Amino acid sequence: MKKLAGIFFPFLLIFSLTIQPVLAEEKQKELSEDSRSAILIERDTGKVLYDKNSDEKLPPASMTKVMTMLLIMEALDSGQISMDEKVRASEYAASMGGSQIFLEPGEEMKVKEMLLGIAIASANDASVAMAEKISGSEEAFVAKMNERAKELGLKNTKFKNTTGLTAKGHYSTAHDMAVMAKELLKHEEITDFTKLYESYLREDSEKKFWLVNTNKLVRFYPGVDGLKTGFTSEAKYCLTVTAKKDGMRVIAVVFGAPTSKSRNDQISKMLDYAFSQYATHSLYKKGENLGKVKVSKGNIKEVHAQTGEPVSLLTKKGEKAKDFTTELKLDKNLKAPIKKGDKVGKIVIKKDGKKLAESTLVADKAVKKASWWQMYKRSFGLFTQSK
Repeated sequence: MKKLAGIFFPFLLIFSLTIQPVLAEEKQKELSEDSRSAILIERDTGKVLYDKNSDEKLPPASMTKVMTMLLIMEALDSGQISMDEKVRASEYAASMGGSQIFLEPGEEMKVKEMLLGIAIASANDASVAMAEKISGSEEAFVAKMNERAKELGLKNTKFKNTTGLTAKGHYSTAHDMAVMAKELLKHEEITDFTKLYESYLREDSEKKFWLVNTNKLVRFYPGVDGLKTGFTSEAKYCLTVTAKKDGMRVIAVVFGAPTSKSRNDQISKMLDYAFSQYATHSLYKKGENLGKVKVSKGNIKEVHAQTGEPVSLLTKKGEKAKDFTTELKLDKNLKAPIKKGDKVGKIVIKKDGKKLAESTLVADKAVKKASWWQMYKRSFGLFTQSK
């Protein structure tokens, strides 16, 4: 009996040591069984919590509008457009099929109304109208979408339109879509639109139009407040979702689910997994000043380097965030002009010499080029001081 125990207990020990990782792996396999591709990330750190073929190029359908909305939000931030500015629908924009808010040629709506139509009802006509407003034509706006994708380091994304309607050579990946969503969520006010389950357009006219969110999880999964659904016969059912719970925000993406129910179930499983297994620990909020950066040849000599997004540490549930260091890396050769929000450095979070997270620091204000008179006075001041 003792001899049997001697054989059995080592086996039991080995089994107990291996069963937990195996169970964890099996649980992850169940998260998106029916999809072509999927990914789950924590928003602040960008840490990948689950991955399934996330670099496979696939048609994104209306998830394309994540990039469309990003460029709209950036145009708003830069002052190029305003929420109350009127947008006129061209005949081309009004001719868009698929999901739409039935714009008439020549009809005008405010930017915020167009954004409601895109965010809630996935309106193709509103997407094209906004593209024409910002860039003059859909083609020019699409070029800007592809340029922005390159700036974000997205190597497996190519846009042919603003809407996601089927087009040859129009593709993205789950990984790239998650990065786009992460960037869009820097504009926190976008969720004021994407979280709404329903709203109305043209409320004061006979053409009052009821908007119902194509993302049903904003109503049925606590904490979900965006971002974008997608469906075409080629792409099948797609969804990019963001949810926040207990201070942690995650992004989940699914490509190519067979049904809308399957799509929602898979996303829900990924969210359940993230919130049950992980926790974030906030270090800095968006907009906190962490240092000063000198600017040469500007109308002012320095700007604050501030966080362009929330900065957090990610741990497994129950673990404490400790024994980490922060390192500021500020740019040393900045020259005017600089726009508010331009990158001026980064903050790196490390533990035991290993990088845990990294976040961009941005200029807190714009800097124009100094006038010749300002440059003359500075030079004269330096000259008199040297004497």
